[in-house]
Amino acid sequence: MSTAMPFDAGTTLLSDVTAAVKTAGVTLRDRYTSHARGVSLDEVVAEIHANDDAVLDVLREPLLRARRGSQWAEDELAGGALPPGEWWVVDPAEGNINHVHGMDDWAVTATLVRDNQPVLTVVHLPLTGDTYTAVAGGGARLNDRPLTVSAKTDLGAALIGTGQAKPGEDEHTFRRIGDSVTAMLINGLVVRVSVPATMQLIHVAAGRMDAFWQFSDVRSGLVAGALLVSEAGGTVTDLTGEPWNTGSRDFLAAAPGLHGAALKVLSPTA
Repeated sequence: MSTAMPFDAGTTLLSDVTAAVKTAGVTLRDRYTSHARGVSLDEVVAEIHANDDAVLDVLREPLLRARRGSQWAEDELAGGALPPGEWWVVDPAEGNINHVHGMDDWAVTATLVRDNQPVLTVVHLPLTGDTYTAVAGGGARLNDRPLTVSAKTDLGAALIGTGQAKPGEDEHTFRRIGDSVTAMLINGLVVRVSVPATMQLIHVAAGRMDAFWQFSDVRSGLVAGALLVSEAGGTVTDLTGEPWNTGSRDFLAAAPGLHGAALKVLSPTA
């Protein structure tokens, strides 16, 4: 479990947020097809925006009502530190590109961030009905089962993941990704490169994967997984080894027995 200051969610906040996210998940599930939608870039982008708009229509107001005084972080692809206070960082269709291509790696996420630290999160997978939740200081759960990260200590036995944070990253970032994947292929067992980040980070929190890294400060792809992993007993830092927050420029979440080794491999590419 995380050693961060416990967050008092009250008796109903987590249940209210979970209910809102599950309701939004029905909307996204109803829009899903098992075939790809859109051929041209404009058509694909239009499908992505339509998913976002449909889900936000049913998700935004319930979340703002659930936490009086909270604010809404508008741009899901934005990065960097938020102003002081409590902010909802939401991805209405995390893995939207997968959704519109008929794949099943997508979810609805809602995370309450207080002073640049995630303190409560809900990740709902509408196709399976699974719901991952975490509250700072209160542990992480999959449905009703507590989550615990991997006990591995050998990086050579590790299943590790990464991926790009968003389309249109600069060439330098793409080259860093390539260099880091090569380094991990040499030092780890297997490297998965896929999107979105949250769908890999839930596996780290559940002990199915051992580490995940990303060169990114896109908040919406990292805040939910960061809290889930830390509350499941993992270590979450930037690639200098400093504790991660929404202002960090890169990201590493790992089982504690592997974090140091993963950091040593990745630091030269940071």
